[in-house]
Amino acid sequence: MTTSESLSTSAPPTPGAEHSGNKRWLILAVIAIAQVMVILDATVVNIALPSAQRDLGFSDDQRQWLITGYALSFGSLLLIGGRIADLFGRRITFLTGVAGFAVASAIGGAAGSFGMLVAARVGQGVFAALLAPAALSLLTTTFTDPAERGKAFGIFGAISGAGGAIGLLLGGVLTEYLDWRWCMFVNLIFAGIGFVGGLLLLGPSDAEERPRLDLIGVVTATAGMFALVYGLGNAASKSWGSVDTWGFLVAGGVLLIAFVYSQTKVAHPLLPLRILLHRNRGGSFLSIFVLCAGMFVIFLFLTYFMQQNLRFGPVESGVAFLPMIGTLMVGATMATTVLLPKIGPRLLVTVGMLLAGAGTGLLALLDETSTYSANVLPGLLVSGFGIGLTMASSMNVGIAGVDPHDSGAASAAINAVQQIGGSIGTALFSTVATNVVTSQLLSGKNPATAAIAGYSAAFTWSAVLFGVGAVICAFVLRPGVSAELSTAGPVVHM
Repeated sequence: MTTSESLSTSAPPTPGAEHSGNKRWLILAVIAIAQVMVILDATVVNIALPSAQRDLGFSDDQRQWLITGYALSFGSLLLIGGRIADLFGRRITFLTGVAGFAVASAIGGAAGSFGMLVAARVGQGVFAALLAPAALSLLTTTFTDPAERGKAFGIFGAISGAGGAIGLLLGGVLTEYLDWRWCMFVNLIFAGIGFVGGLLLLGPSDAEERPRLDLIGVVTATAGMFALVYGLGNAASKSWGSVDTWGFLVAGGVLLIAFVYSQTKVAHPLLPLRILLHRNRGGSFLSIFVLCAGMFVIFLFLTYFMQQNLRFGPVESGVAFLPMIGTLMVGATMATTVLLPKIGPRLLVTVGMLLAGAGTGLLALLDETSTYSANVLPGLLVSGFGIGLTMASSMNVGIAGVDPHDSGAASAAINAVQQIGGSIGTALFSTVATNVVTSQLLSGKNPATAAIAGYSAAFTWSAVLFGVGAVICAFVLRPGVSAELSTAGPVVHM
């Protein structure tokens, strides 16, 4: 899911060699390949997790860090990634991101311990935060003609939107027929094409204006997000009363408050607060956060349910998620092309969240006798359609009408909210599931029954979160079609 506005706040580019002839479309191909690498890595590891867990011997409460490590480092550094592209140039930032991602992937594939694998996932997120903003900025500066730019972003968005499905399938094929480590090593192929292509095709790109880096904002935002997610993660292995849990949660809250305060005082804030104080935009950011917090849980726990309880292989597990991706794409397309311009975001987001909650609620009913077609598939279809309606509407509203000099910060913030929402949701619901499993085992339940009880608890609370999010967004978002949406075409493709 990507935004089709620039993540750069630099002045308009001067047309150069990189904008001439068919070279533009080759640049698009190179950038899209690199972007697919970033997108699919958010899902490719899900299918490989059971195999990696058996190989490296890490515990159930540790496995969440292979998801949150990537999403947290990616999301918390996206805002600074856009600034770095402005400071040092889009080309060098893109190439550095691709090369660094490849190195981190190679380390992950060769990992001999859980700690090494988590470190590699964090490294992937760090370099993805450089790569993603630079990629969108390069597209904006390469395609200066409005008609061509719309077509380019349409192609780029479609490819990026398919990245999640590609990750699920690719993860299954690589894990089943080669080894889970190839879910990491395969990135070297994507990165090699992206790096060589970028080196040959991209011309130098330097910003005319170099904004100062908001170091206070960088430190407080990154440290605050890390402390918050780390504290939630500790609740699974320790307890809510442990100082390692509440201490980090309090520290995270204080740091994030300091971040918000600092953004009102610096000349070049990472996230200008005027972006969030717009009523519809603030509501859209909230809905994206809630949606991703609940959505990542579906991928994580259903993967384990299908492989451990339904005895699906990795490939079969990947294919099993495709119906959800299909209804998600249908919902997203209907929202952006038909419904949003006519009825506005309030009804779409509210209904979409309620459907996502209903679908997740169906998954909470899974037990040891459940089958895929009768019990898993209905929940996937309903939740996928609801997620598509909500996500597409929210992301369009989140960028519509933003001042040109704020478009970079708004675009980066939307992507950051996605990743941070996923990180917090995964950590929180993993903690819920682990606590329930422990309680079930202590009461004498067998491991299979205890595991399903844990999944069910996570799905239940995820459904509750969707419901609460629907109610809040119904009050926050304005009714009807705003002026920004009536004059702007779709800016987000999924």
